[in-house]
Amino acid sequence: MSSSREIECTACGQTALARIEPLYEGFKRVGEEVVCTACGHRYADAAPFAAAAGRPQVFTAADKPCPLNIFADDERRKSCGWCAHFVVNPFNQRCGITNRETQATDLCMRFESQPAADAE
Repeated sequence: MSSSREIECTACGQTALARIEPLYEGFKRVGEEVVCTACGHRYADAAPFAAAAGRPQVFTAADKPCPLNIFADDERRKSCGWCAHFVVNPFNQRCGITNRETQATDLCMRFESQPAADAE
């Protein structure tokens, strides 16, 4: 598989794509050779690669999406995952009050904040 880059060819004087081809001796790879795609001139040693112009700036700061704010500040951290009664074990998650299986994203009217969550 060959890769390509831009080259300023000294043989034809054009800026063209260069094809980099591997050189083999038998089945052993011994180096690479640069070939100008415009005229076919081969460079065995150093090839005159064109200087990169830099990456084009396609997107601006106005193109970035604004962060989503799904919950209001008073609703944040009111789910069962942050509740003091939320019990987690390797097999399931349960509410310590109702002893029912719950998920961390469930909401409950009996929510009580964990002491460690209050410190943050």
